[in-house]
Amino acid sequence: MSAVPRSEKLHKGDRPSGRFRRMLDRLSSSQEDLECEELEEDSQASGCTLISECTDRQIVKVTGTLRTVTLRPRAGVPALEAELFDGTAPLDVVWLGRRSIQGIEPGRKLIASGRIAMSHGRRVLFNPKYELRPLGKE
Repeated sequence: MSAVPRSEKLHKGDRPSGRFRRMLDRLSSSQEDLECEELEEDSQASGCTLISECTDRQIVKVTGTLRTVTLRPRAGVPALEAELFDGTAPLDVVWLGRRSIQGIEPGRKLIASGRIAMSHGRRVLFNPKYELRPLGKE
């Protein structure tokens, strides 16, 4: 137990950023937290907008990892839907009129750009321009 009251403990952003402290943080963090941090850092390093900061009708360039890819018809038209995650929030990416796209598969990293729409409280990017990230960088 710590002698420091909870209210006086340092917040994550207030912690000293020494090498030893970072190593302890990494050892005590869950694998999911580490992956989220990595994705967020990668997004910022590539000059892309964080998905959590995207607003309705904003033109954005985002990057992340595809979590799921499904074929789901919309209004009788085939639509390939994928969930892109950058460590901060999910984004639904939808290609209308497509049953499949070579290289679009779960676990693949990509950069997508277009105009964000809000649908049922979720961010959606319809028919984005996209660039598959090289497999060597994964």
